[in-house]
Amino acid sequence: MRRALAGIALAVTSMVALSFLIPLALLVREQARDRVTTAAEQRAAALSPVLALTTRRADVHQAVAELDSGDQLAVRLPDGGFVGTPHAPRSALDRAVRKRETLAMDTAEGWVYLQPVVLPEDRVAVVEAYVPAADLTRGVWASWGVMSLLAVGLVGGSVIVADRLGARVVRSSQGLKRASLALGSGDLDVRVEPDGPPELQDAGAAFNTMADRVVELLAIEREMVADLSHRLRTPLTALYLEADLMGASPGARRITNAVSQLEAELDSIITAARTPLAAGPATGRPTGRPCEVAEVVAMRLDFWSVLATQQDRVCERSFTPRPTPVRFAEDDLAAVVDALIGNVFRHTPQGTAFAVRVERRDRFALLTVDDAGPGVADPEAAPTRGVSVGGGGGTGLGLDIVARAAKAADGELEIGRSPMGGARVRVSFGLA
Repeated sequence: MRRALAGIALAVTSMVALSFLIPLALLVREQARDRVTTAAEQRAAALSPVLALTTRRADVHQAVAELDSGDQLAVRLPDGGFVGTPHAPRSALDRAVRKRETLAMDTAEGWVYLQPVVLPEDRVAVVEAYVPAADLTRGVWASWGVMSLLAVGLVGGSVIVADRLGARVVRSSQGLKRASLALGSGDLDVRVEPDGPPELQDAGAAFNTMADRVVELLAIEREMVADLSHRLRTPLTALYLEADLMGASPGARRITNAVSQLEAELDSIITAARTPLAAGPATGRPTGRPCEVAEVVAMRLDFWSVLATQQDRVCERSFTPRPTPVRFAEDDLAAVVDALIGNVFRHTPQGTAFAVRVERRDRFALLTVDDAGPGVADPEAAPTRGVSVGGGGGTGLGLDIVARAAKAADGELEIGRSPMGGARVRVSFGLA
């Protein structure tokens, strides 16, 4: 923008300067010419009274010498003789004598003015005033140089002023851009100092208002999440009581373990909701120490295998023996695995087989979950929050969490058709 403003100022002022400079230059040249030719005509006119009194060569020569010291006056006497050096063509002199006509003409050497003087007895003398070509343009080049320097100064000054104004505008817009990028990266404390033209000042003030509103809305959202999570403690307490009534049976122990894990997850949610936002999956940046994808998947699959056995689901597993470290929090990775396997249990009939596989590629660790269910009707819309992969009963949060986690780990989410006939969900994580 700064360069564009300077270029516009250069173009506009150059055109304005040229529109004045060219006519002014021509006018200066014409004025210089008129000045010297008028002086020559006046010298020729001053010699006419002398010729009216006498045409003696000595008298005329003395008068010419008094009026001109540069050999620029000459007189053609009535007898054809000359006083001084003539510069006009012979034909022009004959014409002035014959027609008694005043002539002015340009020659190769300069400018010539012929003024006939009619004497008694029908005699004619001709006074010639000569101006050399150099005198016609004397001082013109100097005037043109001064005008050119003034024009260049005006153009340069306008460009400098435009550049300074452009620098102010650019500085304000760049500050607003940096603040916008910082806010988009998760820096909620960034603000701008309104500066520059009134429009950019208004934009800066609007940005600050927007940032304050974003912070306010996020605070409200965190409190709502914390409150909703806290409300779940009541049914969890009821489950604890029911497990106690069941005694020391294996089912009671499983219920107690599941409720304890759910309570720990709720505590984590409440703590995270009431903590200022930090870099993490929600902000698009991975956090936490490196963890092994295969180990986390195996641990969560052991948890889900109990329910799979109860529902007569065949579960196939395949884990690479090679290391699969990713710079991703173990709890977040476990949430991704639970979301994927939970979708299988939630959206396929009991008895539907599924398979879980962990592979290692050059730069990625791949987690693939296949099932033999009905599949996903719209794979593109499935990761959208609020869209259920099964067409009903779901909130669409599961695959949305998976998609954001994959993006945070420099990977991606792919949804397609499984070789088992159902859905295939593949998540890639960048290796640490």
